[in-house]
Amino acid sequence: MPLAFLGTILVGTVLLMLPVSRAGEGSASLLTALFTSTSAVCVTGLIVEDTPLYWSLFGQWVILGLFQVGGFGIMTGATLLGLLVAGRVGLGTRLLAQAETRCLGLGDVMGVLRLVLLVTLAVESLTTAVLTLQLHFGHGQPWGTALWNGLFQAVSAFNNAGFSTWSDSLMGYAADPLVILPITLAVLLGGLGFPVVYEMWRRPSGFRRWSVHTKITLFGTALLVTGGALLIGLYEWNNAATLGPMAAGDKLLGAVFHSVAARTAGFNSIDTGAMRLETQTVNWALMFIGGGSAGTAGGIKITTFFLLGFAVWAEIRGSGDTIAFHRRIPHQALRLALAVVLMALTVLAVGILALLSVTDLPLHDVVFEAISASATVGLSTGITGELPPAGQVILIVLMFVGRVGSVTLATALALRKRPQPYRYPEERPIVG
Repeated sequence: MPLAFLGTILVGTVLLMLPVSRAGEGSASLLTALFTSTSAVCVTGLIVEDTPLYWSLFGQWVILGLFQVGGFGIMTGATLLGLLVAGRVGLGTRLLAQAETRCLGLGDVMGVLRLVLLVTLAVESLTTAVLTLQLHFGHGQPWGTALWNGLFQAVSAFNNAGFSTWSDSLMGYAADPLVILPITLAVLLGGLGFPVVYEMWRRPSGFRRWSVHTKITLFGTALLVTGGALLIGLYEWNNAATLGPMAAGDKLLGAVFHSVAARTAGFNSIDTGAMRLETQTVNWALMFIGGGSAGTAGGIKITTFFLLGFAVWAEIRGSGDTIAFHRRIPHQALRLALAVVLMALTVLAVGILALLSVTDLPLHDVVFEAISASATVGLSTGITGELPPAGQVILIVLMFVGRVGSVTLATALALRKRPQPYRYPEERPIVG
């Protein structure tokens, strides 16, 4: 899987280096093309050059194709890897896992791909149609321009890519709910993860029969979006550089949208660099957690974070089992969640230290940029283009590892599981 993504990035780099991909004279440099291709394939959205000004229409089509392949590939690849894991364990374990997660069987691979394709095309087409109509009738754009802008934003939103054909992202449409809300819904659907969408599709009214994974994802998404919107609104309500000048309704819309977008979408309807430091700290948490598993979102994933939260709550209560929605969580799942979080924190710490070593930028800006890259978010305080070549290379590595690292690590650890014929004597170290 990492090799497939690497190959796609290299193909995209070559295409973006063609003179026809540039809006001006000459061709893009190797580093600029590589950075843009990596950001697109890894559905991040960080840019070192202004997308509508630097890249020609052909170059923008290449970028759109790259983040469509990156997003669709992650969804199908993560699902197929999950099926591969199920195929390597015993029949009893497979049946238990299938019953607990309400997931697909190994014989449904083609059905999986068809449904992912159907959901992708349906959401992107509907979002494109709504945006095109509003951009034409509400903002006076010609049909061709409105269609192109609507299509690009719709595909970028569903794939949580964060690229835009507008230099200021969505800041020019911050007060237009017919632009902001369709993009918000597309981001949410793409970020929930395919297993959740599939289960909701099959059992739209069967909440009691939904798997623990689906319940945790939906509960966590609602909690993060609501909590994030409240905190962002609280800190930015009177900030003259962000939400301050807006009407009350527009402020609420902006706070909710940014709470959704900060969890790996990468769009912004207000100036991220002008936010208060408290708001940026809230963004750190939202970006690091990310969205649902086996979807287009990044981060450590909602289930990973909340599983550890349930484990902490069980420890506080003195319970021997970790319970979530009246189901006992196996210790193997908790150990895997802990491994993913520690690996992510290690990569992030190394990335922050490396960036600080090659730049004199403020610590909070560097932390924001590193989390955005490793969690494949795409938001920035505006320092991406200011980074030296070494800093851009560091971001390229963070984006790649952040995109393919978590699902690959989780699958590799699961596949390495094997019975151990002996156990060492137990001894309890001092904790805390």
